[in-house]
Amino acid sequence: MTFSTPSGARATSSPSDDRRLDLLTAWLRPYAGRYGLDVASLAPASSDASFRRYFRLAASGEHGASLIAVDAPPPEKCREFAQVAQLLAQAGVHVPRVLEVDFDAGFMLVTDLGTQSYLRALTDAQVEAQGEAGSTVPRTLMRDALDALIRWQLASREGVLPPFDEAFLRREMELMPEWFIERHLDQAVDDKTRGVLDRTFALLVASARAQPQVFMLRDFMPRNLMIATPNPGVLDFQDAVHGPITYDVASLLRDAFLSWDEAFELDCFVYYWERAKKAGLPVDPDFGEFFRQLEWMGLQRHIKVLGLFCRINYRDGKPHYLADLPRFIGYARKVAERYRPLGPFAKLLDQLEGRAIDIGYTF
Repeated sequence: MTFSTPSGARATSSPSDDRRLDLLTAWLRPYAGRYGLDVASLAPASSDASFRRYFRLAASGEHGASLIAVDAPPPEKCREFAQVAQLLAQAGVHVPRVLEVDFDAGFMLVTDLGTQSYLRALTDAQVEAQGEAGSTVPRTLMRDALDALIRWQLASREGVLPPFDEAFLRREMELMPEWFIERHLDQAVDDKTRGVLDRTFALLVASARAQPQVFMLRDFMPRNLMIATPNPGVLDFQDAVHGPITYDVASLLRDAFLSWDEAFELDCFVYYWERAKKAGLPVDPDFGEFFRQLEWMGLQRHIKVLGLFCRINYRDGKPHYLADLPRFIGYARKVAERYRPLGPFAKLLDQLEGRAIDIGYTF
C-alpha cells in the first residue's frame, strides 16, 4: 500500500451504501477534538491487494496536518499491525504510530508518513536515467532501506512472531499449481508436473530452513516504503514473521513493480551483505553462498506470487495484478536457469509459457 492519493479525492465518492465507511466515520467523531480531526475531509489514501482500506483526513496538533484512518474488517490484522509497529519502532525503524484502535471493529487511526512513495521516486528516476539503474536516487533510497532492514533484523528474538516454517513455505508455493497452472492456464497438474514441482519445492524449503532465521517483514518492497524523515517510512508490515535472513532483501530488489539490471542488484546485495556482517548479523561469510541463498529464497517468493496474483484476480476481482505476471516469470526463469538443480523447473516454465501463448496469454 502507499498513502499517495491526492487529498482532493473525497470519500463521499464511495457508494452511498458503504456501511463500513459509515461506521468508520462514526468511530472517528469522538476523537475529533483530541486530534483536531476534520472528519468531513476523509478521503481515500491508497489501494491494497487485501480488503484493508486507508483514508486520509485533515488534522491539527502534534501528530501532523493529516492522519490515516484504517478500515481493516476482521479477520484483517489490526492487532498484529499494532504489535509489529511497536517492535519496529523499538528497533529504530520509522513506522506509523497507532494513536487509536478498535481491534474488534477493525478500525485504526495512525500517523501519516506522507505521499512520497519509494515506488514513484524510483520509477521517476528510472525514466529520467533512460533505464539506467545506477543513478544517485535509487542507490541512496535502497541503501536507506537496507540499513533500516538491518536494524529490524538485529532486534530479532525467537517466539515473538509466527515462524515462517516448512508448512508455511509449502502452503505459499502451492498457490502456483492451484491458481496459476490450473485456474489461469486451465491446465491439469499431471504426475510429471507434480513431480517437478515437488522436487523444486523441496530444494527451496531446505535452503530457506537452513538459513539463519530473523524478523522478516514479507512485503518489504518499494510500494510499501515512503520517503520520510527519518528515511524510509515503512508500511504494510502486519504479516511479519520469523524467517530466512535473505527474504526481505530479495523482495526489495526483485519486486512486483520495478526491475533492475544485475549490476545495480549486485551493488545492493553486496552493500547489505557487508553492512549486515559488520553489524553482527549471521549472514553466510561466503558471498557466493549468500547470493545463492538469496536467489533461491526469491524464487520461492516468485512461485508464490504467480499463484497469489491469479487468486487476487479470480477470487477477489482485482485483475490489474495479472499485468505483473511476466515480471515474475522472468525472475523465476533467470534463477532456475542459473542453477543446475533447478533446471527441470526452468523447462516447466518454458512449457507453461507455451501453454499461455496457445490460449492467448502472453508473458
